[in-house]
Amino acid sequence: MTIFEDRVDAGRQLGRRLAEFRGQDIVVLGLPRGGVPVAFEVAAALDAPLDVIVVRKLGLPYQPELAMGAIGEGGARVLEEHVLAHARVSDAELQAVEDHERAVLESRVARFRNGRTRQDLTGRIAIIVDDGIATGSTARVACRTARKLGAARVILAVPVAPADTLRSLAEPDEVVCLATPHQFSAVGYHYRDFSPTEDEEVVQLLDAATKRLQNSQPESRKPAAASVQDATVFDAEVEIPSRGVRLQGQLHLPVPARGVVLFAHGSGSSRHSPRNRYVAGVLQQAGLGTLLLDLLTPAEEQNRANVFDIELLARRLSAATDWLATRQDTAACTAGYFGASTGAGAALWAASEPTARIDAVVSRGGRPDLAGPRLSAVRAPTLLIVGSYDHEVLELNRKAKSMMRCPNQLAVVQGATHLFEEPGTLAAAAILARDWFVDYLLPANTTPGATA
Repeated sequence: MTIFEDRVDAGRQLGRRLAEFRGQDIVVLGLPRGGVPVAFEVAAALDAPLDVIVVRKLGLPYQPELAMGAIGEGGARVLEEHVLAHARVSDAELQAVEDHERAVLESRVARFRNGRTRQDLTGRIAIIVDDGIATGSTARVACRTARKLGAARVILAVPVAPADTLRSLAEPDEVVCLATPHQFSAVGYHYRDFSPTEDEEVVQLLDAATKRLQNSQPESRKPAAASVQDATVFDAEVEIPSRGVRLQGQLHLPVPARGVVLFAHGSGSSRHSPRNRYVAGVLQQAGLGTLLLDLLTPAEEQNRANVFDIELLARRLSAATDWLATRQDTAACTAGYFGASTGAGAALWAASEPTARIDAVVSRGGRPDLAGPRLSAVRAPTLLIVGSYDHEVLELNRKAKSMMRCPNQLAVVQGATHLFEEPGTLAAAAILARDWFVDYLLPANTTPGATA
């Protein structure tokens, strides 16, 4: 049975399978919400524009989780006639559900595009991406919607789906699926991490995809008119040397930059982590620069022991900090660390070095205990954020806090488990981190909108 690590992993694998479309006139369309992180990786692999194609399931009035159809932008609709007949749904009941879902759909279209113009599909190849297919209702209506919006060819691409559902799909011109398990129960069963995707994350991924595409275009192809905000932001992929390897990162800086937060995670895909990108977006809105950093190479990440090699992770985090000090646009910046999981131990280890010039540290659901006796040597003000339901990690953070001598605080987010996947909990953690970093990295007279 194929199991994907998370939606990022699934998107990367799907992008490799779709490599033949790179260089063609394509638009990648993610189905919100869970399909968008997958589509983001596909669009990156194909160097293609990313947009959403918004659809809504029509659930049975008395059993909403069971689809009796789906609707999409532009009035597209697909009905599951056998479900309607078996459930004896009346026309009035169907219309009531559709009216409600249509209002939600229109609201989400406005929210997700956030003022952006919809990608023109006329005459182009539309690659529709979701995180998986169960009944196929939303996939069918998405394909119909893309066709109605002018797509010359429609490709449906998903990581996992039941084979019989794929055989029943007549709407797409081609279907690309990585896994068709013999026993299929639910899409999420084939992911190790199938955490919910929030609306805010969808918007930020779309924004990031737009910036990525603009940065990858030659000057002659970039839009002639850029907004004031675009003109005052640096956003690019970077490589950072560290003892024979080159670490991959995504650097985002306001111009001029005053404070930068480096993100540390034990895995090698930190810069692609939807949670890290979400938190980074919140920090960026507060005027902070961010460096989303992979502390392990893809090959190193295959060895699980490397995720717990705190000294190695800390050494590479320090190398990235030193690298920022060599850049003209960040040499004078204050610096902070945002660590998650084992990355929190690495952040505190690096911050404990006698030569470390770190002004603040935040740990989110982290393992600060992995820094061991070095905790007492950390000088930077440190905020430990833990979910109230993450009982074991909460106790580890309490013990770590008792060993620290720097200004420190433990913040408990109520209702959150280890991954902060419950509605609103990741946003609460991001706001706590933002306020901590603003207080310690941005002098009061240099925050956005402040006057001398």
